[in-house]
Order: sequence, then structure tokens, then C-alpha cells
Amino acid sequence: MLLSKDFKFDAAHNLIHYHGKCERLHGHTYRMRIVLEGYPDSEGMIMDFCEVKEIVKERVISRLDHSYINDIIEQPSAENIALWVWHELCDELKRDNCKLYEVHVWETETSSVTLRECDIER
Repeated sequence: MLLSKDFKFDAAHNLIHYHGKCERLHGHTYRMRIVLEGYPDSEGMIMDFCEVKEIVKERVISRLDHSYINDIIEQPSAENIALWVWHELCDELKRDNCKLYEVHVWETETSSVTLRECDIER
């Protein structure tokens, strides 16, 4: 069973190891989906949505929202943002009945990246 929670944050970045218009400073309203895989616990939940929200806001949103992401992630492509988010949340969202399954980051309305555990192990 999969549980998901969506988030938004605004941030600026520039891709310093890229040659094109995105090497210049610019901003996005990012959208992010956190997906847990698991089974309902004794309370009937994979994890309380409020708990997921609190953890993600503390570990990710509070640090990325209205920030210059390059201060946190050297080359903040959507791929590297998803990877950073994964590492920030993987242990925090692990329970006996569930674990982090997927991080999905939209840089724009039509452009996104999906990261799953199997991508980390490569």
C-alpha cells in the first residue's frame, strides 16, 4: 500500500555545471510528493498524515523554502534535489510498518523527476 503527501516550496537556484539559460539565477515554485510504502498499523494507518507533514516541513521545507538552494546543494538540479530530500527523510520516515518509497520533485508544472530506493542502490 502506498501513502503520499504533497508539498510546495519556492526557491531560487542556478545550475553552475550547466551551460544554458538555467546557469543564470532564477526561481521556481517546486512541488514535491513524498510516498511511503507499508501496511496499516494497529491504528489503521501507514503513518498519520500530520506526522508526515511535520517531519517533511522540519527536515526539508523549512530549509528549502525561500532559499537559494545552491547554499544547500551544490548543483541543485531536480535530480539532485530529490536525492538530497531522500537522504534527509529516509531514516526519519522509517517505521516497523513502512519506509520511504518515492520522492517526486516537479521543477515546473510539466517537468519532474521521480526517485525510488532502487535508484539509490545503483
